[in-house]
Amino acid sequence: MERTYSDAVSALNTLQSNFSVIDAIRKSGQMINENSMPEMIEWCRRIGYERSDFDRFKPIHIAGTKGKGSTSAIVSYILSQYNPPLRKIGLYTSPHLRFVRERIQINNQPLSEPLFTKYFFQVWDRLEDAARSKSLPTDSTCKPVYFRFLTLVAFHAYLSEGVQTAIIECGIGGEYDCTNIILTPTVTAITTLGIDHTNMLGKTIDKIAWHKTGIMKPSVPCYTAPQPPPAIEVLHSRAQEKSSPLHLVDRHPALETITLGLAGDFQKTNASLAIQLAASHLRTLGHDISTTPSLPPEFITGLRSVRWPGRCDTRTDSINKNLTWHLDGAHTLESMELVGKWFSDRVLASASASASPPPPPRILLFNQQRRDASALARTLHSSVSLSPFTHAVFCSNLTYLSAGYKPDLVSINASSDEVRQLSVQRELAETWARLESESEKRGGTEAGDGGKRCEIKVVGTIEEAVRWVRNVAGESTTATAAAADVDARGKEHQQPPPVMVLATGSVHLVGGVLEVLESETPSGAGQ
Repeated sequence: MERTYSDAVSALNTLQSNFSVIDAIRKSGQMINENSMPEMIEWCRRIGYERSDFDRFKPIHIAGTKGKGSTSAIVSYILSQYNPPLRKIGLYTSPHLRFVRERIQINNQPLSEPLFTKYFFQVWDRLEDAARSKSLPTDSTCKPVYFRFLTLVAFHAYLSEGVQTAIIECGIGGEYDCTNIILTPTVTAITTLGIDHTNMLGKTIDKIAWHKTGIMKPSVPCYTAPQPPPAIEVLHSRAQEKSSPLHLVDRHPALETITLGLAGDFQKTNASLAIQLAASHLRTLGHDISTTPSLPPEFITGLRSVRWPGRCDTRTDSINKNLTWHLDGAHTLESMELVGKWFSDRVLASASASASPPPPPRILLFNQQRRDASALARTLHSSVSLSPFTHAVFCSNLTYLSAGYKPDLVSINASSDEVRQLSVQRELAETWARLESESEKRGGTEAGDGGKRCEIKVVGTIEEAVRWVRNVAGESTTATAAAADVDARGKEHQQPPPVMVLATGSVHLVGGVLEVLESETPSGAGQ
């Protein structure tokens, strides 16, 4: 019987670590698995590969806290302009938005369902065959966990497809991350560092920097974005320890005159790093590349054309054309602050472009299931203090009301009780209400929002949250249009200002929102 993409996704989901396991590790204080490299080497051997085999796809290895995915995508788009000779470029990132196969891309396109299924089950079957040869069980114990398994699938696919360059984004950390199975990258990079995954990487920036710099390799150049002083000290120390030339990258002046394909001023930091990575990689391949004082035309084209969905992503609603979605999977304190500023700039730009009062609703759609959700909410609230939300809705990470999780978006590493009881969401709603009350007492409510207190809602699924947002926007659009009809008195009709919504807090939320927005049928029936 032929196995399908759905079969592959279902099988993959059996390899997720459930919440009880993750919670036990967290409570034990156990740090990251220091035996991960020997274990990964063994997994690779079971499917027929040695570490040196991965040198064939000329990997570029990228670690960091913020901007790893964006930087990786920018590098991929720049290098794609050099076709030929680079006819196949791999891009391995995590997490995904709507489809798990998004993680494994070739030429900036996810693997097709047939190709993903093919390479998935080739790895699956080889691992089971290896277990049978040793008279071991062929259940989930003969396979690595979710992310490691996908890494095996990605590397196997890239070798099988003849990929000539692959940009590989680290999962968590670097030193013990399974992607560090790479032996000889052409170049490595450390994007902006911040506080995240503290139960595994440590609670201070210097400890986190130590893990991230684990991807440095002897005689392989490493480029880094600007970092806090404690992190820079660790980077220099580790570079010397590993005999890796370290280069600090400042913002490239050419980016002040190039319209980057990714929104947000902070993306210029990621783009500057990507420029140096792409140039270093091309020089390693024998190209004569200079990025000063001006950029090659291929670089400019790549920078302008790059796309990375779900990061400072703006989309017009397909049902209500006067509703604009602003999507970003920010989930750290630093990234949340940047997203808040980005959304504030968008709101101010919209307000200055429209002179028609009253201002339309500004809506927050927020989800975070595992990290310190309230701290993220507080950071967001303070970063958008000049343009407060009129409405806020908090939902779980469950995709659909009737169908539950879309298979690609199944998550069993969060507490099912908390998801069902909406305990995190209720806590978030209470936190937001307190922040609004405190802001009012300080006189922080912005003039022009009508003086109304933020309307707060808690719902169980992403689908319900999207529906609620659309209802709010619909009511506003109808009321604005009616007022315009009364006031126009024969004057030329003006388009009302858009209702703006920010969906943020987790990549899982953004992926779920995109799934609901782009699905053709309600309640996930067409998924």
